[in-house]
Amino acid sequence: MKTNLKSSFLLAVLSVFAAGWMHSQAAAADMPTPGQSKTIDAIKKEGKLRVGIMAGYPWLEENTSGQGEPYSGPAWILANSYAKLLGVKLELIPVSHETKVPVVQNGQAQMSIAPLSVTPPRQKVVDFVVYSNSSICMFGKADNPKLAGVKTVDDLNREEISIAYFTGAAEESWVPKRFPKAQSRGVSGSGTAAPVEEIMAGRSDVAPIDKISWVTLNKQVPGLKSWPEGDACLTSTEFSNPVGLALAKGDEAFLNWARAVADESKTALQLEELRLIKKGEGS
Repeated sequence: MKTNLKSSFLLAVLSVFAAGWMHSQAAAADMPTPGQSKTIDAIKKEGKLRVGIMAGYPWLEENTSGQGEPYSGPAWILANSYAKLLGVKLELIPVSHETKVPVVQNGQAQMSIAPLSVTPPRQKVVDFVVYSNSSICMFGKADNPKLAGVKTVDDLNREEISIAYFTGAAEESWVPKRFPKAQSRGVSGSGTAAPVEEIMAGRSDVAPIDKISWVTLNKQVPGLKSWPEGDACLTSTEFSNPVGLALAKGDEAFLNWARAVADESKTALQLEELRLIKKGEGS
């Protein structure tokens, strides 16, 4: 009961902070003057900021209740901040996985706020405003005697520790490099977010899992533990990949301003992301 009350209080505090910031004038990076940014000039002339949008938890969550803001999350906070600072309205343009990058390339939108992992191929065709990251945590059974003294992720790099990962997954090349002393075990994918069966059966001691998927797994399977431990898993930097929104190439003034606003908003964006993750943890 105390845990639920603590979690509810934290959610309330984070929600108030994020909402209060979104309606403040805090993010006031120096905006390019007329003539410096063709994109900003066009947005102001048109009176609206056109953004490609597609939900992607926990960076952009759709509100299906029919009440309040249609979306929430750090990407939504940023989009509204840009529109407010520009003095224009937001126009939402639904996109798909196939169109969330091309929508800014072809000029249909000035910005794509569908959460995007920053990859070299994408960097060749669009510019990014990075505001978050995807990362992993390690998990294992809390009562595994081999893990009794493990306090940090580094402590897992021991010869007696067996680490399972899905063959063909992104972690396949990362695990042996991150844990060169440990035993690496590639297993076939099972349709789950991580090789949970390997851990529960005792065939392996730990495995990597996406930090967001860990929230769900920890609710569904009792007796597990993560490294980094507790809420620190939610801000893990292990196997980190940047996440951001996309802008069309060719307007450095617009890009620099958009990045400056995101930098000024860093704390509020992190708190909003944490709020949504904690909300999912308690659902």
